[in-house]
Amino acid sequence: MVSLGGLARKVFGSANDRRVKSTRPRVEAINAMENEMRALSDADLLARTQKFREDLKNGASLDDLLIPAFATVREGARRALGLRPFDVQLVGGMVLHNKGIAEMRTGEGKTLVATLPVYLNALEGKGVHVVTVNDYLARRDAEWMGRVYRFLGLTVGIIVHGMSDEERREAYACDITYATNNELGFDYLRDNMKYERAQMVQRGHNFAIVDEVDSILIDEARTPLIISGPLEDRSEMYNTVDAFIVQLKPEDYEIDEKQKTAIFTEDGTEKIETMLRSGGLLKGESLYDVENVAMVHHVNNALKAHQLFQRDRDYIVRNDEVVIIDEFTGRMMPGRRFSEGLHQALEAKEHVQIQPENQTLASITFQNYFRMYGKLAGMTGTALTEAEEFGNIYGLEVTEVPTNLPVKRIDEDDEVYRTVEEKYRAIIAEIREANAKGQPILVGTTSIEKSEYLAKLLQQNGFEQRDFSVLFEDTGSKKPVFQVLNARYHEQEAGIVAQAGVPGAVTIATNMAGRGTDIQLGGNADMRIESELAEMPEGPERTAAEEKIRTDVARLKERALAAGGLYVLATERHESRRIDNQLRGRSGRQGDPGRSKFYLSLQDDLMRIFGSERMDGMLQKLGLKENEAIIHPWINKALEKAQTKVEARNFDMRKNVLKYDDVANDQRKVVFEQRLELMDGENLSETVAGMRNDVIDEIVAKAIPENAYSEQWNMEGLKEEVRQFLNLDLPVDDWAREEGIAEDDIHARITAAADEAANDRAERFGSDVMNYVERSIVLQTLDHLWRDHIVNLDHLRSVVGFRGYAQRDPLQEYKQEAFELFQAMLGNLRQAVTAQLMRVELVREAADAPPPQAPETIGSHIDGSTGEDDFAEVGVATAVLADNRVVPAEERDPNNPSTWGKVGRNEPCPCGSGKKYKHCHGAFA
Repeated sequence: MVSLGGLARKVFGSANDRRVKSTRPRVEAINAMENEMRALSDADLLARTQKFREDLKNGASLDDLLIPAFATVREGARRALGLRPFDVQLVGGMVLHNKGIAEMRTGEGKTLVATLPVYLNALEGKGVHVVTVNDYLARRDAEWMGRVYRFLGLTVGIIVHGMSDEERREAYACDITYATNNELGFDYLRDNMKYERAQMVQRGHNFAIVDEVDSILIDEARTPLIISGPLEDRSEMYNTVDAFIVQLKPEDYEIDEKQKTAIFTEDGTEKIETMLRSGGLLKGESLYDVENVAMVHHVNNALKAHQLFQRDRDYIVRNDEVVIIDEFTGRMMPGRRFSEGLHQALEAKEHVQIQPENQTLASITFQNYFRMYGKLAGMTGTALTEAEEFGNIYGLEVTEVPTNLPVKRIDEDDEVYRTVEEKYRAIIAEIREANAKGQPILVGTTSIEKSEYLAKLLQQNGFEQRDFSVLFEDTGSKKPVFQVLNARYHEQEAGIVAQAGVPGAVTIATNMAGRGTDIQLGGNADMRIESELAEMPEGPERTAAEEKIRTDVARLKERALAAGGLYVLATERHESRRIDNQLRGRSGRQGDPGRSKFYLSLQDDLMRIFGSERMDGMLQKLGLKENEAIIHPWINKALEKAQTKVEARNFDMRKNVLKYDDVANDQRKVVFEQRLELMDGENLSETVAGMRNDVIDEIVAKAIPENAYSEQWNMEGLKEEVRQFLNLDLPVDDWAREEGIAEDDIHARITAAADEAANDRAERFGSDVMNYVERSIVLQTLDHLWRDHIVNLDHLRSVVGFRGYAQRDPLQEYKQEAFELFQAMLGNLRQAVTAQLMRVELVREAADAPPPQAPETIGSHIDGSTGEDDFAEVGVATAVLADNRVVPAEERDPNNPSTWGKVGRNEPCPCGSGKKYKHCHGAFA
């Protein structure tokens, strides 16, 4: 029986069909202009770019220019690259221009599709960012598609790891900028740690097209980008807290080893509060007052260190260091440290040297970074299964763009075996059979460990791990060959993928490896030419060699087609259908034949989720023998339902993380916008005067409560706070004894004295110097307090979940307390800025000193699936830690501050200016 929804779709078409159909009139209009475009000279085609820009200035919209602009790019691509975008590629370009996600199958030319909306939107001159998953693809695409843009008169930049700020600034100033998501995010965070507009590299967030959008906006968005720097030594605090924890008794806390949680009982809380109070580590009355949020975190970490972490099970102590033991492999992981102070708590427990923490200086999630763009779009081969998430979080609608040629791939039903061993025996047998007839095979695995295990099995069964180039020769290799793909080295990865379609090639890959490069049957001629003829100069000899390679690739393609095209053989189902679809989509590109099949066992992770034990018993009763498989479409449907449930759970988890980050993001935006205003402000005297007046209001209101008698006034406290915050020694206690004196009179006298002292200082230094001083102090104080605030928010986030035990909503509690912490931070900012400005004494030369520099930092982004830091490898960290080495004067390069090491405040500045370091490069540091 057909459902009403199914009946409606038959009559009217699906929503996706209607969206695709609506583009047809514009596609036809672009096609109608083709002959006109071909008749233009190169110069005339280039001139159209300037005409479009003039049209925009005269009031035309981008939508008005879509048809002529797309027609121009199609012709530009034909001339610059020899590639003419198909009609379906025009459709994909329109989806991207309309702030949508274009789902296009592998091999449908997404890289070329992007040129259409990129060119159109770049005409405004506000900058277009094309986002890729790695540096290799950013370089490749910028160079490859850059030929089209330059041919049409647009500038192209590229952002990759290791570039200087000046190079980055130039790249962002281009019409079109190719970059990775990590570099974009880190540049944004670093920009908001700079002290002058001129030091910033980005110029706004106008329009971004994200390639492999599901990988970047979903998979990598599970964890935030973090910039961190070294924290001052707090080993004494860790040791003190540790000494308190060992005094507690078992009844003072509750341990849940399964959930890995440790919490204090009421008695335990009272005990620890008393101890902290005696040690001067407690502010206010209760441990759970908002100002003690960091202390709660450290005390909980110390309790965890003692009760949940066992020496020689979770870590070992070696050479005066705490070394983590991997819970899965049992191997030591030197260099890896637990985060957020837990490692320091373990060091205190074991009485070894406590290494300094890295403090989070700035962080942002990819969700919140990419939502800053005025216009966002994306493209991938697999997005429909995550359409709800794209819609809810980013406001992006997924459109499935039809393929240029019908898909001929055969997707076979899954084969399910009882045990893993049986499954792998069947896989090896299947690989042997397909390889014997020359069919190229891509074997998908879910982890690096499993890919290595399968590689070992192939070697035991007569396969040899070596380069696919041996398959280019007719004789081939004596042994069948295979290669293993991993996601570590993107250039090598692209080279392996490019030749994975050669007849007889067996490629073992983890599910995410190799994206961005197509598997072409017969191999990739251009990559073969690049590698085989790298040393050969241009000329007739090279031309002949190139032609020979192209002929050879065409011959190999015919053999691969005859063998049935690419065979995708998956060793397991992933918990996400999208990852399975990515793997399947490797086969059957551009109308080629192909097949795909998944091999499963009842011991696989996903099968265990829904009672494989019951199924195992049932299969045994039905007489399923060893090495036999069960194959039925119902199993495929049941697995898809299980995957849908897991996807929904993961989406809920990501939504929950985002809800908490949204709170921090609102505050982040306020602080970053305030920084820009401060940097742009010509004169901050009114701002700092307002801060000073607020501080006076606060200290007077505290000492003289409303409607209080003069005998109840705390004039001694007021005198001390006037000295502390305003650097003034005023006889406020004498004033209080004057007959008829009122609160307003005292307030007015303090304000007048503070204004006079501030004006006197401004006159002595001059307006230019004073503006410089005020801006520097306000910005640096704001940054310092914001960093502490981020740490407090992290600590609050880690403990607020316990409020659920008291039937209170942790998210609402987090919002409320985060707001209180933010208000407290602003109050501290007013006090700290006022106190510093009322004390500052400078020599006039400070005005000539260079602007303060942002602190040295380290960037990190934890991979949500492996738990590894993407930047942990040598040479990948985005910056280095602050240099505390003492460097001899003769080894310092005056023009390179990175060679100076630690410089004393009163030393002559190494730059050679003749000033003291504190009055030159060290000013306000």
